[in-house]
Amino acid sequence: MFDGLAERLSAVFQRLRGKGSLTESDVAEGLREIRLALLEADVHYRVVKELVERIRARAVGADVLESLTPGQQILKIVRDELAETMGGERTSLRLDRRPAVVLLVGLQGSGKTTTAAKLANVLKREGRKPVLVAADVYRPAAIDQLEKLGHDLDIPVVSRTDSNPVKIAAGAVSWARQHLRDVVLIDTAGRLQIDDEMMREIADIAAATNPDEKLLVADAMTGQEAVAVATAFNERVGLTGVILSKTDGDARGGAALSIRHATGRPIVYVGTGEKVDGLEPFHPQRMAERILGMGDVLTLIEQAEERMDVAKAEQLVENLRKNRFTLQDFLEQLEEVRKLGPLSQILDRLPGAAKLKGNVTDADEADLKRTVAILRSMTLAERLEPSIIGGSRKKRIARGSGTRVRDVNAVLTRYAEAKRALRWVGGRRGKGRFPPDMLGVS
Repeated sequence: MFDGLAERLSAVFQRLRGKGSLTESDVAEGLREIRLALLEADVHYRVVKELVERIRARAVGADVLESLTPGQQILKIVRDELAETMGGERTSLRLDRRPAVVLLVGLQGSGKTTTAAKLANVLKREGRKPVLVAADVYRPAAIDQLEKLGHDLDIPVVSRTDSNPVKIAAGAVSWARQHLRDVVLIDTAGRLQIDDEMMREIADIAAATNPDEKLLVADAMTGQEAVAVATAFNERVGLTGVILSKTDGDARGGAALSIRHATGRPIVYVGTGEKVDGLEPFHPQRMAERILGMGDVLTLIEQAEERMDVAKAEQLVENLRKNRFTLQDFLEQLEEVRKLGPLSQILDRLPGAAKLKGNVTDADEADLKRTVAILRSMTLAERLEPSIIGGSRKKRIARGSGTRVRDVNAVLTRYAEAKRALRWVGGRRGKGRFPPDMLGVS
């Protein structure tokens, strides 16, 4: 998300930072390029106009033009104004009532059903007890999909209790109260376009359930069309927030920068992948920094704390101290890293991501998957004692992982290099120094 915009803006600020001082004409030229970059990112033209004018008003002040680091000052101004355009501060869901009701609405194909399951998963991790409600009676696949997702997440799903979606939703709220579930997530029917019948049904469900939150699930890949959809839903049903889905497939990011301005409603979450853990809280300040190539290390740290196994990390440290880094440790650490998402997504969180991501290709992702497949094709005994892996075992491992013997050899070589590089952690070859053999001496 924002790849193209981030690259364009980074180039603008690189030029501005290269100047020892700035004139008003320098600022004007920079703002013209920022304006073009935003328009190319499919940001609504009214949003672009207002955003650029706010930046201009602050950027031509004496405190910027006479600053020792004017380029950095303007970068800070743009960051602040981008964040303000997207809402300024993180907006959390209001779920104080028991049970709280969240009504999810949107067009067909926006990812609403998957998003309902993702949100349930987020709430479950936060210690809540959600229940999913399949109120889309017009698309049988939606009910089947939600039931499967609920089963996989061990979250109950209320469905097929009636042919009337209003009665299903109202009955689910009663069910949740009786079974001590504290959040009810209602997946409603979508349409190919907004129509009166759709809006009446949503209004009837809202009247029957009195939702605490009415969230639109909007497809980020549709750009300004997502803004038009959000505006129409807000006018007809009164939204409280927006979840942008499929942001991992949207390189422009225009919807994220435009929806808050167009509707006055905050973006509360963004969908970052197809898996059920691919839903992130939306932080305007952090997103603004990602747009400007400043990374989002805080989110990366939070994901690591949430998804990575602390016990495995502690065991790895203990093994390193005893110089016992095995292929089993190698496999577990690769799997822990994969929990954070694709390599490109991890790099997206790091400062200077636009330059780093250019070096990561689909081949790198495929190589990581192939490495994990090879390690999983080994027996536990082989992973614990790699020295027993001879020619016949390599052939079996290659067959089991759908790879070649040379791929197995490459993994074993990589493991040996990793073990050698990590040996210094245990302090066995001199505290704070790399092993002599790594420096080319014995």
